Amino acid sequence: MIGFIVAGLIIGALARLIKPGKQHLGILATLILGLVGSVIGGTIANLIGTGDIMELNIFGFIAAVVVSVLLIGVAEAIANRGHSTAH
Repeated sequence: MIGFIVAGLIIGALARLIKPGKQHLGILATLILGLVGSVIGGTIANLIGTGDIMELNIFGFIAAVVVSVLLIGVAEAIANRGHSTAH
C-alpha cells in the first residue's frame, strides 16, 4: 500500500512536470490525481494484456503518467472555471 502511494506521488509529480504552465495544485491533489492515474493506467495495461493492474510495467507506467497529465488538465479547467465565475 505504501508503494502504491509513493508510485502515485511520483506519477503525479511527473505529470505536473510534463504538463506545461504552472499548476495551482497542492501535494494532496497531486497525490490523488497520481493515484487515480495509476489505477486507470494499470487498468488500461490489464485490458490490453501487458500486465496486472497492481503490477508496475512500462506500458502501465506510461499510461498512468498520460492519464495523470489529462486529469491535471481537467482539474485546472475546473478550478479556473470556478475562479472566473467568482469575478
